[in-house]
Amino acid sequence: MNVYVNGELRELREAESLQTLVEAMGYAGRRIAVEVNRDIVPHGTYAQCRLREGDRVEIVQAIGGGQGIADPLVVAGREYRSRLLVGTGKYRDLDETRDAIVASGAEIVTVAIRRTNIGQDASQPNLLDVISPDRYTILPNTAGCYTAEDALRTCRLARELLGGHRLVKLEVLGDPKTLFPDVVATLEAARALVSEGFEVMVYTNDDPIVAKRLEEIGCVAVMPLAAPIGSGLGIRNPYNIMTILENASVPIIVDAGVGTASDAAIAMELGCHGVLMNTAIAEAKNPVLMASAMKKGIDAGREAFLAGRMPRRRFASASSPTEGLPL
Repeated sequence: MNVYVNGELRELREAESLQTLVEAMGYAGRRIAVEVNRDIVPHGTYAQCRLREGDRVEIVQAIGGGQGIADPLVVAGREYRSRLLVGTGKYRDLDETRDAIVASGAEIVTVAIRRTNIGQDASQPNLLDVISPDRYTILPNTAGCYTAEDALRTCRLARELLGGHRLVKLEVLGDPKTLFPDVVATLEAARALVSEGFEVMVYTNDDPIVAKRLEEIGCVAVMPLAAPIGSGLGIRNPYNIMTILENASVPIIVDAGVGTASDAAIAMELGCHGVLMNTAIAEAKNPVLMASAMKKGIDAGREAFLAGRMPRRRFASASSPTEGLPL
């Protein structure tokens, strides 16, 4: 049986009690507070609280002021612990999709409405049974759309499918070879979607001027490519990404081109607020292991950015003092 403890997946024995979990984690007798699925469990009743598959347990304690970093990703007013966003395409089956998403720690998961089996024959597996909207923020996207009209239609269908869902990922492609964005059509579609009340996370090229225009239109996040979709080439133009970041007041999330964990770390070290990826995980030899590596790359890159790297120097700088050497 799997439950989430402070956001991390943990495997338990069937019908394990909250008391058993607390003891196993070394918190027995310590002053803590516990939530299960956002309901506080009073002290003294942990043994009576039986955990079930998928439960979310939060264990908190008091710490000294300033310890730890509250560093959420905020998109459209909602906070997320994970800065890794993942897609659902190209996996062998839904079991692999589910396992990779869990290993990634992602909380926002993209769904290409026209490519998935959502809404097909009821006898077929349903993607939303694997990535439940109760557990994840589902981010429908307009993958495969080459006109503003098609993108608008797809977003409206997604809103209907997901019961009034407003958060969408907009991409309007220019051609099937490069999958670069059609910037003119993207601007047109973004204006229309924002006017209709959608919360738009928008895929674009790495042009700082275009990125700022999309922000001014009202997009809640701007998502410049690092390299062509599915290429795995990594961050090809870090200086443009840096310029976009310097001028932005909404989250900047690298979308497309990441190939491995070091690419994700580089994006985060630049100051990006997050990274969205699909192919880099799904086409790895071991997608679940790669998803775990990407999670660690994102976390390491973010910590390095917050820490502030040492200055680059042309010449060596000794770590040990040169004074007092024996003669």
